[in-house]
This record gives sequence, structure tokens and C-alpha cells, in this order.
Amino acid sequence: MTPLSINAERLLGRLRDLGQIGRDDDGRLVRLAASDADRAGRDALVAWIRAAGLEVVVDRIGNIFGIWSNDANAEQAPALLGSHIDTVIDAGIYDGCYGVLSGLEVIETLKAAGYAPTRPIAVAAFTNEEGVRYAPDMMGSLVHAGGLSVDEALATIGTDGTVLGAELERIGYAGTEEPGFLRPYAYVELHIEQASVLEREGVSVGAVENLQGISWQRITIEGEANHAGTTPMAMRRDAGHAAACVVTFLRDRALNANSPTVATVGCMSFEPNAINVIPSRAIFTVDLRDPDGERLRTEEAALADYLKELAASEEVTIAVDRLARFEPVTFDRNIVALIEGAARERGLAVKRMTSGAGHDAQMIARIAPAAMIFVPSIGGISHNPREHTPDADLVAGANILLDVVARLAAR
Repeated sequence: MTPLSINAERLLGRLRDLGQIGRDDDGRLVRLAASDADRAGRDALVAWIRAAGLEVVVDRIGNIFGIWSNDANAEQAPALLGSHIDTVIDAGIYDGCYGVLSGLEVIETLKAAGYAPTRPIAVAAFTNEEGVRYAPDMMGSLVHAGGLSVDEALATIGTDGTVLGAELERIGYAGTEEPGFLRPYAYVELHIEQASVLEREGVSVGAVENLQGISWQRITIEGEANHAGTTPMAMRRDAGHAAACVVTFLRDRALNANSPTVATVGCMSFEPNAINVIPSRAIFTVDLRDPDGERLRTEEAALADYLKELAASEEVTIAVDRLARFEPVTFDRNIVALIEGAARERGLAVKRMTSGAGHDAQMIARIAPAAMIFVPSIGGISHNPREHTPDADLVAGANILLDVVARLAAR
């Protein structure tokens, strides 16, 4: 018997169409959360959801849900699929969008085939997963899972001085439902890998069994501005040099560790930011990640100890603000096994793996069994217009999602 398959042309066409929404004057895809471009993307998604005959519900944090239910199963907890459609600056077209549009495609395929689920099936597009304009990232799913109050989230001030709640109102996506109104029976998120493990090993499908912990901090170093030509090196309180020491410390420690720990300084600014003035202030971010919670705490403690030593040796003042902190997540072993089985039944090589990136699935895992499906990313490139996954892999991943959801919704 030939297995049921999604409509590849429809899925790939929508991916391309959504990928053209939010292009700036330079042709870059920039669909930041609650922006005008985000509104345009949301409008397109909602139109597709309605055309599929699903109920559209928007909650107060702007999460969009397309729900397929009937009188017989409406009281059951739904099988939930989803991801996000907001992007970084100069993004590719697959990150997040592939999971949302595949979830919708799965529901449409099941409906067209006359499938009768014993529980509702819903697709979600969570608000502000990327965290570029408003922090923290994965905000919509975090609020949905009860990890952040909706009022606190709506009061968040963005990098451009806007307030998230006011922006959601402005673009017409400040819903009325309380976040968390839909508590899923299970959650499955399909995503491009955003790394090169699957491509390198020639594997078609990743059954994601865990997701590493993430620690985001903002560090401010205060020194003293002075003349770059007349101040001897030994007499400087150079905030820029101190910041460089932290970058080197983090890189050396991660490289020399016998662990998968990674450390990144992604943002940095100096004041007064003049070529001939010793920096009086350096502000930068630190992103620490590790799949083991104890190791992550060890790295955070090591950084804290180093900052104390650095403050004394460089005669600077150092302040640390925690921006976000998420523990590692272990996904539901039964759903991971379902993903493995579905891949093998379709003759596809499958590998259990860890996600190095954060995803909405890690938040929803707080309230329901959850797991993720990965498909290969060419060259491991993501958050970049060169982000690419071959059409055949995109279709294969959506078909695995189809098989897994059909089983979950029949329980």
C-alpha cells in the first residue's frame, strides 16, 4: 500500500511565497516580530489557514493557531504542530516557516484523505521566536507554556524603543484568548537542522532527542576614557581591552574543553567609540550553550570568577545582566521513537541527535510531550540568505511529520 503523501507543490510554493514577504529595499528578508513585514506574513498565513477550513485563534501574545476539530473530538487535547514565521535580519526562507507551513500541509492532506482523528490537530505560529527585536527569544511559546507572564511580555521594550503589546495592537494581532488556552496532547516541530551533521553523514532525517541549555548575558565594563596617544599602556583603564580579554577567555576555554560547550560574543559596542580615545565603556553579550545542565552551570560560574579577577587586574567595574536562561531539554522518548519508525518505514536513514539551537519545542515541552524532526541544511548555513535544503528533503520531512501526526491523533 502506497503511504499517504503531502502535496509537495503546494508546500514548496507557499515556502517560496512567504519567503518573498518582508523584503527590504536591498532585497533582504527582514520580518521582525510585530513589524509591518510580520503583519504581512501573518496575513498570508491566516489566509491559508482559513482556506483550509480551520478555525483561526489568536491569543494575547499574538500566537496564531489553526485548529481542526469536530463535534466528536473537540473535548480532547489536540496534537499540536508548529514553529514561527518571524525572521532574523537578512534571513533565509526556511527557518521556522518550514515547520509552520508543513504543519498546515499535514492537516490539509489528512482532511483531503478523509482521515478521522480521535483528537483535534492544530498548527501554531509562535510570536517572536527569534528575539531580534524583543527579548527573550522563543517568547510566544514561553508565554504559552507559562514561563513568562503575558503582561510582562507585552510590556517588553524593543531594540527600536517600541513596546511589543502596542505593536501587536497596531498590526492587528493582539488576540483575546489567554496564552495557554490550548494545552496539547503532544507537540511535534519540523525544522531544518541549521547545522551540517545530517548532510555530512548522509542521513535524511534527524530524530531530535534533546536540546542544549542556553545562557544569555549582557556584560558592561566601565573603564576610563583618555587620550590614545598620551596615556601610557600601563596607566590605562581600558574597557575595550578588558572586553577583548573576555572574548579570548571564552574561546580558549571552549576550545580546550572535552565537551560540546560553545561560547559566543555576538554583540559588542564601545563608548565613546572614537579612534583616538581609550574606551570608557564596553557592552557585549555572551551566549553559552551546553546539552548538560551541570556543565552549563560550571561554565557560567567560570565566567563569573574570571570577571571578578579581570575587574581587579584591569581596574575596571563589571556589571552582568542575565537576558535569558533555559535549562537543557530532553524530548519525549515515545515521540522520538515514532519519528524513527516513520523514517524507516519510508526507507529513510534516521539519526538521533541534539539540537544546538533553541526552538519553540523546548518551551512547549514544559507542558506536553514534545519532540522535533530535522532535515538537512546544506553547508549547515542558517540565519543567512544562503540557507538551503533541497526540495526532496523538505518533502520527505513533511511526510515524516504526516505519519507521526496521523499516529498521535489516532490515540
